[in-house]
Amino acid sequence: MKVSVMDEITINITILDRPYRLSVARADEEKVRKAGNLINERVKYYMKHYAYKDVQDLLSMTALQFATSVVKMDAELTYRNQDLERKLKDVNDLLSEQS
Repeated sequence: MKVSVMDEITINITILDRPYRLSVARADEEKVRKAGNLINERVKYYMKHYAYKDVQDLLSMTALQFATSVVKMDAELTYRNQDLERKLKDVNDLLSEQS
């Protein structure tokens, strides 16, 4: 879905004390801010619990964690969609038999 310029706003997000100015869809502002906060929280967790040479290591670990979560959710969504399609087909078949 294409977002019109009128529906975009400019926000500032700070990740690891570095500000980023972003243009986002007005409807996505809260999600983007929450994502920035999640990144900061996760990096701070890694700072406390793991040895690291530089912040890039922490960002890489955070990116890997979030990417893994996306892959798992995508697999779960695919499974649920396939399961739902099978169940709907079964219901449709039963209804067809009744006709």
